[in-house]
Amino acid sequence: MSEKRNLTMLMDFYELTMSNGYFVKGLKDIMVVFDMFYRSNPDGAGFAICAGLEQLVDYIEHMEFTDEDVAYLRSREMFDEGFLDYLRHFRFTGTIEAIPEGTVVYPGTPLVTVTAPLIEAQLVETMLLLTVNHQTLIATKANRICRAAAPATIMEFGARRAQGADAAVNGARAAYIGGVDATATVLADQMFGVKAVGTMAHSWVQFFPTEFEAFKAYAEVYPDSCTLLIDTYDILESGVVNAIRTAKEVLEPMGKRLKGVRIDSGDLAYFSKKLRKELDDAGLTDCQIVVSNSVDEYLINSLNIQEARIDSYGVGERLITSKSDPVFGGVYKLVAVKQPDGTYEPRIKISENPEKVTNPGKKTLWRIYNKETGFGYADLLTLSDEEIDGETPFAFVDPQKPWKQMAFTNVMVERVQKTIYQDGKLVYQLPTLEEIREHVNKQLKYTVWEEEQRFENPHVHYVDLSKKLYDLKEDLLNKKER
Repeated sequence: MSEKRNLTMLMDFYELTMSNGYFVKGLKDIMVVFDMFYRSNPDGAGFAICAGLEQLVDYIEHMEFTDEDVAYLRSREMFDEGFLDYLRHFRFTGTIEAIPEGTVVYPGTPLVTVTAPLIEAQLVETMLLLTVNHQTLIATKANRICRAAAPATIMEFGARRAQGADAAVNGARAAYIGGVDATATVLADQMFGVKAVGTMAHSWVQFFPTEFEAFKAYAEVYPDSCTLLIDTYDILESGVVNAIRTAKEVLEPMGKRLKGVRIDSGDLAYFSKKLRKELDDAGLTDCQIVVSNSVDEYLINSLNIQEARIDSYGVGERLITSKSDPVFGGVYKLVAVKQPDGTYEPRIKISENPEKVTNPGKKTLWRIYNKETGFGYADLLTLSDEEIDGETPFAFVDPQKPWKQMAFTNVMVERVQKTIYQDGKLVYQLPTLEEIREHVNKQLKYTVWEEEQRFENPHVHYVDLSKKLYDLKEDLLNKKER
């Protein structure tokens, strides 16, 4: 492997201009709080699957402005020499709280909270948003596709259509978190242990004088894992005929079975049913039918309605780019500034768009569960000095219905964010990829309502505010209006 890349300078230029300004004005040591959150679920879904934290940790652990970085910034002739020296000795000393990877999340809730000296909090913005936005988007899309296809399996085939190398490799990682069973991307297997799979392309079949000779050669080399691509010429008149012949004349004399046939074109529902009959009639009832060709959850739902006979899907561009909704709109907003007396003064962003008005202050995110069923009632945002024990009635406000008097009582509660960095030190044990994936599965089975998992018109998960937080927000809004 090549020497590890230094991604410290992967940031928006305004982070540097602001940070230089803070330094020159003597503000660099003031503590601030930023929240990273998002405003809507991709594809109109009921939730998203949080991912990308491991890559954020890797970035923080290796943040270092090199001599070359500093020389480049000096060449721009707009940065103070004291600021450049500060960067040369930079290290992150703040606290980061984040929702663990694989957690089901909802709009308006902080996925990551950074409490740090002003410049430090500003400089991590781009990479934080990049990693969490991208992998959350792909994990969410993959989970939708996998739920639509079940019990059929999903393989991720997207590298050649991904927006760059990192999108391909980290996208495969995120897709595995979301539920895919394997990837075509070898580097994702090498780096993360996401099993790499693959058989042949049309070029293999075209290279040999006949389709049967191509199948025969492949079966002889890979008798234990032989899946044949049968749509190079004609699926029914040639492909499946030669696949069956290969099974009978090449594999069965060796005591082996044909594992599968794959098609990458045509009417997938029609051909899958025709193929199932042909294979079953030939005694190949255990031979799987694998399809690809611009598949996503919408096409899979249509194929299910048509009673297609498909055992496995190879999903490429529509997964790795989340083609139907390709942007996860996470944002990073200042919510509090520490004052000389040690308190955090809240900050709010106001917009003509109500959904863009931020929730101010240093906060805690709680998840509220039904005690009897274990399913989630709602998420609750409180100010950081508030506690909820689940037994004592706790007043809250539904921002959509603020006139209603409501309180949580006799519920189970959980702090959703975990401390990742404490005063610059990594204090969180990163889970394995398998543990993250299992975390997703357990939530969807035991804590997320079936109504939230619908593909159309899912139940909207409540994100409520404590009475104290709601009143603070209203007070700030009223002050700003005057």
